[in-house]
Amino acid sequence: MTDTSTPAEQRIVLHNIRWETFEALLKEVGENRGSRFAYECGTLEIMTPLLEHETFKIQLGRFIVVLAEELSIEIKSVGSTTLKRQVANRGIEPDSCYYIQNEPAIRGKLKLDLGTDLPPNLAIEIDITSTSINKFDIYAALGISELWKYDGRELKFYQLAVEKYRERDVSLAFPLISVEDMSNFMQQIPTQGEVALLKSFRAWVRDKIVYLSNE
Repeated sequence: MTDTSTPAEQRIVLHNIRWETFEALLKEVGENRGSRFAYECGTLEIMTPLLEHETFKIQLGRFIVVLAEELSIEIKSVGSTTLKRQVANRGIEPDSCYYIQNEPAIRGKLKLDLGTDLPPNLAIEIDITSTSINKFDIYAALGISELWKYDGRELKFYQLAVEKYRERDVSLAFPLISVEDMSNFMQQIPTQGEVALLKSFRAWVRDKIVYLSNE
C-alpha cells in the first residue's frame, strides 16, 4: 500500500483486490463520500480531491455547460458516477463525465449500466499529482470516446481510436474549440473571479460562433 499526500490530492493504492471486493467497497461506502475509486485488473486507487483539484474541476465543468448552451447541444451531466464493466475488469469514477452524442439514448435514465447502456462521450480527469494506475486503459476499455486531462499546468484532449487514445488539437464533442483555446481560460482560473471568468468565456464562445458563421 502506498499513501501519497499533496496539497491537491491524497491517494492510496491497494493491490491484489478482487472485483468482488471492489464491488463490495463501492456498496459499503456509498455515493455520499469525498473519495473517488479507480480499479484496473486488481489494483485499486482511492483518491481524495482537495481544494486545488476541485477548483479546476468545477470551473472546467462550467465551461462545458456554457459551450453546450451557446451551441444548443443537449448534454447529460453524470458527474463522478461509477463507470464499470466486469467483463473488462475495470472501473472508474471520473471527475466529471457527459453524455453528448449519446445523450438521447440515456435521457430519462436514473441508473447506469455499461453492460447494456452506451458509455458517456466525454470524461474529465484532473490529475495534479501522479496517479499509480493507467486511467487511459480504463477509459478505453469502457468505450469513452473523448478524454480531457489537466495536470494543473497543461490541458490535453484525447480521442479514442482503435482502443487507444490519441492526442488531438480539437475537441470531438465541441469542434468549435481547440485545446489551445481552452488552455488559455484554464490558466486564468487561479487569478480570476469565477463569475467574471465565466462571463468572459461565454462572450468568447459567442464571438467565435459569429466569426465562424461569417466565414
